Amino acid sequence: MKEILQYLFDHQTLSKSQAKSILLEISKNIFNEIEVTSFVTVFLMRSITLEELEGFTEALQQLAPKIDLGTHDLVDIVGTGGDGKNTFNISTLASLVVAGTGQKVAKHGNYAASTISGASNVLETLGYRFKETEADLKNDLEKGNFCYLHAPIFHTSLKSIAPMRKNLGLKTFFNLLGPLINPAKPRYTMIGVANLEIARIYQYLLQKKNADFLLVNALDGYDEISLTGDTKIMDKNGEKIYSAEELQFKNINSETIFGGKSIDEAAKIFKTILEGKGTYEQNAVVLANAAMALKNTEKYGDYENCLQMATESLMEGKALNCLNVLID
Repeated sequence: MKEILQYLFDHQTLSKSQAKSILLEISKNIFNEIEVTSFVTVFLMRSITLEELEGFTEALQQLAPKIDLGTHDLVDIVGTGGDGKNTFNISTLASLVVAGTGQKVAKHGNYAASTISGASNVLETLGYRFKETEADLKNDLEKGNFCYLHAPIFHTSLKSIAPMRKNLGLKTFFNLLGPLINPAKPRYTMIGVANLEIARIYQYLLQKKNADFLLVNALDGYDEISLTGDTKIMDKNGEKIYSAEELQFKNINSETIFGGKSIDEAAKIFKTILEGKGTYEQNAVVLANAAMALKNTEKYGDYENCLQMATESLMEGKALNCLNVLID
């Protein structure tokens, strides 16, 4: 590792094969915590390259179990996290809203590393039990059109570095890998990215794979459609900037989508919105993200129709039912 670190400290970057090899070695617990922390810190001081992201992704995909849920007609809505905005769990709520329309969702997520509450924190607090087998995930998908893949269960190779990530308390390149390594391999992925430079790298990578993707970058730094300003959205066909009005909502203030000061508070906000009792602003950001994820499938018509479907899912209790049938 010392040679690798010196190479990187000399402002060099890794090839795809080097990046893959190093992460495979890290997964075998060959290096000590100080060495791994030093390695991770390099990518806090500069952006990851396309080749490095490809290599790291391939390593984790190779190490993860192969999950077959009987269909690839799946949606995942996920953000890189680490935008420092401390919003409530918008992507997880949007996922349940999408599930409430009848579209199956296989969401991949984890506990929070640099924020108050991640998807795993809030779902666990609400009574959802993480599934460990393909059969149990399939059962959830059949019952509620939604299943959740808790990353530590399916990426055990990263178990040894979890304490380091938590202690560091900063967004690392592992945040960037999460949206790319869902073991269920959903066909449609909507990824929220706070940094436009990173969004471009994702775009190049996903275009190479000919994926059905949507990249969301709020121009004021959120990793989701926040409606606090304009949003750049990229897909395999190009990109466009949307105003809140074009998404059929009004601009909102950042304070109105605050996620709480504790996991319990975050879970309470989550449940209130899911019960149809959210504020205009809370409902608006969830519905905008859900509608755009539905539109990305190209199965449900234009954005307006997708927004109507999402609204019915949330306000008629369909999204809430998707969660309730999985925690009863």
